[in-house]
Amino acid sequence: MKKWSLAFVLMIGISQLISGQGTNTLTKKEKKKGWELLFDGETTKGWHTFKQSGVGEAWKVSDGALYLDVSQMRGRGDIVTDREFGDFHMTFDWKIAPKANSGVIFLVQERVSDRATWHTGPEYQLIDNVNYPGKLDPRQMSASLYDLIACPVEFVKPAGEWNTGAIKLEKGKLQLFVNGKLAVTTLLWDENWDRLVAGSKFIKEKDFAKSRRGKIAIQDHGGMVWMRNMKIKSL
Repeated sequence: MKKWSLAFVLMIGISQLISGQGTNTLTKKEKKKGWELLFDGETTKGWHTFKQSGVGEAWKVSDGALYLDVSQMRGRGDIVTDREFGDFHMTFDWKIAPKANSGVIFLVQERVSDRATWHTGPEYQLIDNVNYPGKLDPRQMSASLYDLIACPVEFVKPAGEWNTGAIKLEKGKLQLFVNGKLAVTTLLWDENWDRLVAGSKFIKEKDFAKSRRGKIAIQDHGGMVWMRNMKIKSL
């Protein structure tokens, strides 16, 4: 049996982490606690394009990541989970291309009258804070509750690097995390929430964040975004 040096073994381990190998799996402890995978690392099973059947061909899987290929003109659009969630805890790894914009949107509704995912669901913002071609309000930076509450910019790694995000919604209390830090915390559906919405672009959307259950979406905002290690636990 060939003997491997410790340095070589460590190098292989680091290489696997960088390439994403070993992700998109659940430990026995996670399974026991009720965690589930939202992405199996190989297919788009469990997802579909908003208000359509199946996932468009622009959404692809490579090296254990689900990503949007913006060079593909057909099959574009936000994708959403097949299932709905109420109170939940979701974790995910994400990275964004330079100048790109995307987001993870939750409590999304798919009724005939619903025109876009963000018309009904709040958004965990994913964006290139530094190079995005447009002036950004602090509430529009990565890991912010989009257009509602800002995340400290220093919590987020730059475009092209993997970040770890989390969304936790329980009994109206919403928390957003990035790279192990609490980025945003607020209560939904109280008077302060109503004031936040009134001071945002969502004031025009009469059904915004009205439902307490909904689907989770990954936004196609025209820029490349990669997702992996998406896990969820119903609370």
